[in-house]
Amino acid sequence: MTSDRVLPGPVSSAAVSSAPSPSLRAFRGRVVLPRKVLDDGAVVVDGATIAWVGRASEAEGAGYGDVVGRAGAPQSGTTVLPGLVDLHDHGGGGASFPDAGDLDTARVAVREHLAHGTTSLVASLVTAPRDVLLARTAMLADLADAGEIAGVHLEGPFLSPDRCGAQNPADMLAGDPQLVRAVADAARGHLVTMTVAPEVAGVQGPGGVIDTLVDVGAVPSIGHTDAHWSVTESAIAAGSAALERAGGRARSSRLTATHLFNGMRPLHHRDPGPIAACLEAAKRGKVVVELVGDGTHLDPGTVATVFELVGADAVALVTDAMAAAGMADGSYQLGPMGVVVAGGVARVADGSPEGGAIAGGTAHLLDVVRHTVAAGVPLADAVRAASLTPAGVLGRADVGALEAGRRADVVVTDGDLRVLAVVRAGRSLA
Repeated sequence: MTSDRVLPGPVSSAAVSSAPSPSLRAFRGRVVLPRKVLDDGAVVVDGATIAWVGRASEAEGAGYGDVVGRAGAPQSGTTVLPGLVDLHDHGGGGASFPDAGDLDTARVAVREHLAHGTTSLVASLVTAPRDVLLARTAMLADLADAGEIAGVHLEGPFLSPDRCGAQNPADMLAGDPQLVRAVADAARGHLVTMTVAPEVAGVQGPGGVIDTLVDVGAVPSIGHTDAHWSVTESAIAAGSAALERAGGRARSSRLTATHLFNGMRPLHHRDPGPIAACLEAAKRGKVVVELVGDGTHLDPGTVATVFELVGADAVALVTDAMAAAGMADGSYQLGPMGVVVAGGVARVADGSPEGGAIAGGTAHLLDVVRHTVAAGVPLADAVRAASLTPAGVLGRADVGALEAGRRADVVVTDGDLRVLAVVRAGRSLA
């Protein structure tokens, strides 16, 4: 992986110490660690790296008493989180990755989410003709080379037309390993995941799409599928075996499931389908399930139940955001599909008063964390599912948690989990 380049941005003074040394400063408040929350904790940053994390009362003994003291007592409710990691994001701020013809347009979306606490973002494309996929992937690889995004995700084109959601079924294809290799070449090592439907011809089997994805260093993701339970189970078994064979070359040891429940054959007691298969595999440590816990894609009870069933180590909270994230209601584009956003909900513009299928999200990942906590999920679990767990899918040990030695990605919020400050690699950005 290439080293991350810090995006320029204004320096925020929120919850940041006024230490004279620009390389050493502290953040203090309710500190969210992977497994617990410190009610009065501190995070000390030395340049681009986290130097120390612990209870504020222990800073003196660790040699950081002065810098933590200069940070001052935080306002009530101030919360310090790790930088968030979004595995599935199509855009924001009015810009769409699938429709961005140049880097500056794509950067609009990156900066929209960065300003709201997402310090590692995977740019997602949708099903499109071959030449479009290759061109967009190559452009996004430039952003990944520069460290501005964490990688590229392709949502298609080997998907089920019966579960196309907000994608164009006319562009969906049978599994084509050669196209996978062409996309991987265009991505130059930055292809993180690809969503595939297990029942589509050419996806499973020796040398098929699943095997090829693992071979090129990407993670297969089950989604937009009408598959029965047994077909999904066989795809998970095949993907898991391929990842095991790859060993240390594999980005992750687990497959993922693209926005579980959405764009899938529904769960039924006589037809459990892909949802049950993915949940069972997640419980066994073979799959990480994405959840778009934004209050629109899933009922809060569904989100809480999945966390209870498989645990935060097997859940990646994602936004599935599109261009309207952070924007007003109106008309937008998602690849070839026109989208209308009303009341903050994006739907395919099909001419009907209520609109068509949900067409991505309009939330930032911090909003998803807030909704997840409101659903009854403990704060540490919700944050872990939006940081450490997805970082593991990326194969990144340098981001995803407030731990000494990791990159200094820090988000400071108020008690309602609304952003006050964002720091990426030690630089204040929002």
